[in-house]
Amino acid sequence: MKRVNDIFYSLQGEGRNTGRAALFVRFAGCNLKCPFCDTDFASYHELSEDYIMAELVVRCMDLGLMEEKPMVVLTGGEPTLQVDEYFVDLLHEEDFYVAMESNGILPAPRNLDWLTVSPKGDPPPTPPQGRGVGKRPDEIKIVFDEHCDPEALLQGLCLEGRPLLYLQPCDTGDAERNRLFTALCVEYIKRHPKWRLSLQTHKLIGIA
Repeated sequence: MKRVNDIFYSLQGEGRNTGRAALFVRFAGCNLKCPFCDTDFASYHELSEDYIMAELVVRCMDLGLMEEKPMVVLTGGEPTLQVDEYFVDLLHEEDFYVAMESNGILPAPRNLDWLTVSPKGDPPPTPPQGRGVGKRPDEIKIVFDEHCDPEALLQGLCLEGRPLLYLQPCDTGDAERNRLFTALCVEYIKRHPKWRLSLQTHKLIGIA
């Protein structure tokens, strides 16, 4: 059984896949307690894998999306606490493109199509099982505030190839502080152009 907070259809609002239609499966529970987290992942329903698959397929049918199924984003909370390669295989059997958003502490399933790692903490948290066993990230997304040191957060990550590097201004709920963090983030990227700007476009346009 999986502890699932929500299943919903929307657009991916962040990172490389911004603007792409996706079915989101939000898993409950996390192995970090970030003070800026704005996601409700504490409540949940216990759902079987078969039920989750059936729910995703039914939603595609209701939306008329069976010929071109949307991406499925596994998010949380922290999905690596519950998602394994078998679960990803089930999604692939239904022809879904499978993405995951993770804090990078635990290894992610190697058969994911896309992995976003958003490391938290300074210094990086010590992985209990040895970081790098699973899939390597396709993109790194760091939440940026006045204390953020992006280069320090990259330390300890097993980076093979050239993952995309994104900085995302921290949303504090305070408009003035948000403007400050955005300005600082832009200036950092201008000085370090290997990074790209990620905005929470779903919040900007008022969707889930």
